[in-house]
Amino acid sequence: MRQSAPRRRIFSCYPRSEGEEKACAEQITATIARKAFRRPLHDGEVGNLLQAFTAARQGKGFDDGIRGVVTRILASPDFLYRPEPAPAGKQPGDVFALDDLQIASRLSFFLWSSLPDDELLDVAASGRLKDDAELEKQVRRMLADPKAQSLARDFAFQWLGMSKLADIEPDPGIFPYAANHRDLDGDLREDFREEIRQFTDAVFRGNRNVLELMNGDYTFLNERLAVHYGIRDVKGSSYRRVTLADPNRFGLMGKAGVLMVSSYPNRTSPVLRGAWILDNITGTPPTPPPPNVEALKETPTGAKVLSMREQMAVHRTNKSCFACHGVLDPMGLALENFDGVGRWRDKDRLAETRVDASGVLPDGSAVNGPVDLRNALLKNPDQFVQTLTTKLMTYATGRPMEWHDMPTVRGIVKQAAADDYRFASLVALIVKSAPFRMKQIPVEARSPETRQAAVIN
Repeated sequence: MRQSAPRRRIFSCYPRSEGEEKACAEQITATIARKAFRRPLHDGEVGNLLQAFTAARQGKGFDDGIRGVVTRILASPDFLYRPEPAPAGKQPGDVFALDDLQIASRLSFFLWSSLPDDELLDVAASGRLKDDAELEKQVRRMLADPKAQSLARDFAFQWLGMSKLADIEPDPGIFPYAANHRDLDGDLREDFREEIRQFTDAVFRGNRNVLELMNGDYTFLNERLAVHYGIRDVKGSSYRRVTLADPNRFGLMGKAGVLMVSSYPNRTSPVLRGAWILDNITGTPPTPPPPNVEALKETPTGAKVLSMREQMAVHRTNKSCFACHGVLDPMGLALENFDGVGRWRDKDRLAETRVDASGVLPDGSAVNGPVDLRNALLKNPDQFVQTLTTKLMTYATGRPMEWHDMPTVRGIVKQAAADDYRFASLVALIVKSAPFRMKQIPVEARSPETRQAAVIN
């Protein structure tokens, strides 16, 4: 009987008689538990796990016994949690180096969102992950593996806020059915996600210069998404790489998914788009708005209908709003030619006047539209690479980067420039860095008395 791939991964052997069951069960248990627990097994650990095999095997078959063992393994805290315990004698606030097995686990969940494979576990068990050359070798091997697609699915979606797409319900009266297909049905929304996934995956696993995330002149489309963008000669439901003729669509800021998550259901939002850029591109997220700030007001009946630009100008007359909006608005307004679902438009929907996407950025750069905005942001390419590096390190370590991490981040960016900011080099520098390979015991772990003494002293 032909076995499925998951079954083959579990049943590394199969007994031909009852007398062979114990040895085979031990082999299967040891193999699965080592991989699931991400470490060599302790003495007697296999024997303890086999108790589940014996109990589940009673009156049933060998497969039922193995099912009992697998259930026991998957319910174990050693599988469910990723402990990184400190060596004996360490106190709250102390920093310690992770051991090779802990680094292997951190690395595999960073790049694969999954368990270490046999090769990575073998290298870690032998103590070779302490060697920078070996660690970089493993990084490049793992990035070439299809499992590294999880970086685009998990990291990129978190970074870019793609999970918000599911929560946005565009007003059907404003964004009606488009030509020949239902606009913003479930399928088109999935197209937005898939375009982002394939575009970021092409940069990540293709080991491209990460600045292509900003200025890449290509994307991945099927016919439905191509029609949404007004691009011809893309047929069928399969996605394929398409070279973009319109530079307004280059990079992440030209993708419908990004433009939609930074809009409201019934209109664009220069504020949300400006904030998205500050958070995800320049790494300088705006401060929260002051309390009781009024939202944009509806135009009274009979009054002049204001364009989005004119509404924002009125909003900026509030002194408490100007400091932030003076930074946010020029960036967001530069993308105003894109509507709330990422389609290009020349007229403002509200005032029915021509879109004015001009403005002046805080550094004095004059911009008029997406191309100028992108070029202005790329005047200092290190800024975007530093933001991406910070986001990657936060994702990899499970904690935000603090002020004391920033010299390391800047050093990584400087070294990455020597290899044309290629993604694999950037990741290798991250995993060789102290924030990735070391951990600090939280100060909050101290007792209240100890914390009070620390404050007094």
